[in-house]
Amino acid sequence: MKIFNCDNCGHPVFFENVQCLNCGCALAFLPDQLTMAALLAPSAPNADGSPALWARSHAPEGAPLQYRMCLNHDLHQSCNFAVPLQDPNALCVSCRQTRVMPDLSFAGNRQRWFRIEVAKRRLFYTLARLGLASIDCDENGCPDDGPVYEFLADLPGGPRVMTGHNEGLITLNIVEADDDERARRRLQLGEPYRTLLGHLRHESGHFYWDRLIREQNRIPAFREVFGDESLDYQQALKAHYATDHSQQDWQSQFVSAYATAHPWEDWAETWAHYLHMVDLLETAAAYHTQVEVPGDPKTGADCVTNPFGSAESDFDQLVQQWIPVTLMLNSLNRSLGQDDAYPFALSPGALRKLRFVHDVIHESVDMPLIDDKDDMTRPADPQPVAA
Repeated sequence: MKIFNCDNCGHPVFFENVQCLNCGCALAFLPDQLTMAALLAPSAPNADGSPALWARSHAPEGAPLQYRMCLNHDLHQSCNFAVPLQDPNALCVSCRQTRVMPDLSFAGNRQRWFRIEVAKRRLFYTLARLGLASIDCDENGCPDDGPVYEFLADLPGGPRVMTGHNEGLITLNIVEADDDERARRRLQLGEPYRTLLGHLRHESGHFYWDRLIREQNRIPAFREVFGDESLDYQQALKAHYATDHSQQDWQSQFVSAYATAHPWEDWAETWAHYLHMVDLLETAAAYHTQVEVPGDPKTGADCVTNPFGSAESDFDQLVQQWIPVTLMLNSLNRSLGQDDAYPFALSPGALRKLRFVHDVIHESVDMPLIDDKDDMTRPADPQPVAA
């Protein structure tokens, strides 16, 4: 993700910040502008009991000036997204997608929910940058063009909550927000990479398979790259978990061992990987990173290009820059005594599938081009139920 700047003082700020550490201004993320902004707090609550309005301290010409804070900010101090004045919903575009939230009266659930929502807001940002999630709101609110979520906990004597997707609904077991439990499952399942954001990216891949492949009549093209998705899914998963993948050469065609389970899982794993790529490269570009593989005979270093910087994104350039960026990332992690942050090696077979995802996205949507220069200069519904 890019690095933002406080539009009151110009100091660097980050996506989760709620206050500028330099000038003390309150900060909020404006989904309709895809930017962080300094907001002036209302002097007093509205007399009629309606939510107080916050005003941007500085705003580009023509940009909206007034916002309300998301209701989850006011009730739980758990969200830093703002709601445009004309949007009637009390919740922001990310929080309103949560249909069922965990019971916050149980010990630990408030922190688990907070961590999950942070990851979900990051997913929303990337999807919006790709043109896959709406940012334009009016008096009718924002279009419901994304998935809805249920964050559930295992209950004594009840069935185990399974993370997954079903016809637009993404379910996540909130225990995945606990680092120790997530690490245990990662080792148990032989997965080199398991994160909350990775889970949500993967499950969003199933949602967008329905939207971009099934509903847009791309199944024949999909089968040429990923295989026949009409194969029995449950049988495929059963066979996958009965197989020792350490003895298989899955790396030549897949981004992960789990991707071998079924073409749907192959797509979802590849989709998640593509979101990893564009997000990390946008971060590297925000820091004006120049990359060069040591010992490479080519002269000079390439400055990492923002994958969201133009409507025409070059997949070959993306991959060319991805390799040295991830090599540097892993080397930095090892310098701190940490495992590789990116424990993958992309084969030509995996890259072919990633290119398919890239092409499908860019053929399907118009990416919103947000003027990033504005962030780099200093200017003179129904409430979710608990489960």
